[in-house]
Amino acid sequence: MTTADNISEVEITKNFCKSSVLNFTRFFFVENHKRKFVVGRHHTLISDYLNRVVSGEIKRLIINIAPRFGKTELAVKNFISYGFAINPKSKFIHLSYSDGLVRSNSAGVQEICRADKYRQLFPGTTPTSRNTSSWYNESGGGLYAVSSGGQVTGFGAGLVDKEEINTNLDELDTATQNAQFGGAIIIDDPIKPDDALSPVIRDKVNQKFDTTIRNRVNSRNTPIIIIMQRLHEDDLCGYLLKNEPDKWTVLSLPAVYTNEQGQREALWSFKLDLAELDELNRVNPYVFETQYMQNPMPLHGLMYENGFKTYYITPFEKGQVVKNYTDTADTGSDYLCSITYIETTRGNFILDVIYTQKPMEYTEPAVANSLSRFNVDTAYIESNNGGRGFARNVERILRENGNSKTYIKWFAQGKNKQSRIYTHSADVQNLVYFPQGWESLFPEFARDIKNYMKTGHNAHDDAPDALTGTVEFRPSASNVNAADYFV
Repeated sequence: MTTADNISEVEITKNFCKSSVLNFTRFFFVENHKRKFVVGRHHTLISDYLNRVVSGEIKRLIINIAPRFGKTELAVKNFISYGFAINPKSKFIHLSYSDGLVRSNSAGVQEICRADKYRQLFPGTTPTSRNTSSWYNESGGGLYAVSSGGQVTGFGAGLVDKEEINTNLDELDTATQNAQFGGAIIIDDPIKPDDALSPVIRDKVNQKFDTTIRNRVNSRNTPIIIIMQRLHEDDLCGYLLKNEPDKWTVLSLPAVYTNEQGQREALWSFKLDLAELDELNRVNPYVFETQYMQNPMPLHGLMYENGFKTYYITPFEKGQVVKNYTDTADTGSDYLCSITYIETTRGNFILDVIYTQKPMEYTEPAVANSLSRFNVDTAYIESNNGGRGFARNVERILRENGNSKTYIKWFAQGKNKQSRIYTHSADVQNLVYFPQGWESLFPEFARDIKNYMKTGHNAHDDAPDALTGTVEFRPSASNVNAADYFV
């Protein structure tokens, strides 16, 4: 092999590693660990966002993802090493809740930068010290690693922009002038889960970010990246998104997502498959929704704070009927909510839920098919706004498909929605039974039911509204008056 061939091979490898954070990580993970980096969908997404940070497109980035999903390996250790490869003069500050954790991550960065292949591809980047709390490389770039509660003094992240220096540009270092990227502040899990429920500790972390951390940048263009599992409504991410939502780009990666075909998928089945995630949800819904789904749930003020009853086998009793309650979508942002259930003296046993923002071309046949499939006796369809036309079309589809049994009743709902939901919240929790694993069967419906608050803003009230309707139309419900509802 000629010298030219060697140079060409080195350049090809260098260009591959510099092409993206993910390619860099894949290459050096094999180099240092002698095994492949198992790439999940989330790694690709995280890399794409980090690449946009390097290009200058994103200045403030929040990444929310479950624990043990490879975020630190990719977005801390390899991203910092990648930053030195892009610009050896880069300066980073790395923070986390634990001093031991940031020092371990700092050691991991040094391990990558000291590797023979790395030094061959990116000269001038070798660390000059093995001190893991603060160190520099041969080109003057460096890393300062400390816990989020520690002292962040004497070190700034990023490089000074030439526009911000009142001096002769000819005196500036060429690399400083031309570099598009010069380092960042990277915060990985600023608060530990056990402390997240303490308002005192949360406030201390949030205030430390405002008073100290955000000021440790050498330029207004220096990026700040926060990577963490959500732990509380008012954790650092919640605090920032409430106070300055327009400043932050958010990549939220729930452990279970719905694909383009409308099917549930595990974000990284290599780590946790759907069955394992559903078990986590069953054992502790609060932890699952908050830390794994990145949807922090309030511990106080929930409308249905006692949870819901479940069943394994549908009951049978003499005289029971199968009913349906459908609340049509009033506006484009509303959900259609159609609940089919067996009404017994013990309570309402939910059989099926259709909860969607799709148009009537989808919902009308979907509701009609559900009514036929579960042999519904009576379907109550709200006639407000476009509900009457919806009801007519559903009835037409039923008859065309040979269903002459299901009786469609239109009704007008004129009572205050919030008042109805609040008044009947105890009835809903006492009389409604969901099938075992209902959160997995009806994920969006479960999200909006379980997170619905007694006071304050709720993004959607269609789910609790329809669920309330199922108990309002029970024969024993004292507030039901046919004259008030049916048209």
